[in-house]
Amino acid sequence: MIRFISSAFASLVLFLPAAFAQLETGPLTILSGDTEHSFTVELANDPEEVQTGLMNREELAADAGMLFDFGQPREANMWMKNTLIPLDMIFTDETGTVVRVHSNAIPGDLTPIPGGDGIYTVLEINGGLADRYGIAEGSE
Repeated sequence: MIRFISSAFASLVLFLPAAFAQLETGPLTILSGDTEHSFTVELANDPEEVQTGLMNREELAADAGMLFDFGQPREANMWMKNTLIPLDMIFTDETGTVVRVHSNAIPGDLTPIPGGDGIYTVLEINGGLADRYGIAEGSE
């Protein structure tokens, strides 16, 4: 019995780092007018990271966000399943130009949030920041 518990514990210890692994992060700057806004974003690149997004997070630092990189332009629809905080969703094209902003997405809402066609990335930041910072269509 002790051998089984030790074996199970060892397996759990090996699994924990993967379960709590942090996503790759990087700097991101948005230019709105003459003003730059800097964020440190988590990068959601693979399908599992994209599907999970910011689910089950109770807070997000004011200068943080998550960038969904689709790797090629496509139709993008987001949702707020299991998301606990309001978010602004900033949809960009392949040039990095903002083509749509959806402000204050409602936590837990399963209604699709369309970004349109030709979307290359989606940046999620705290709800209300896009308006406060003047991030709108045409920002880069």
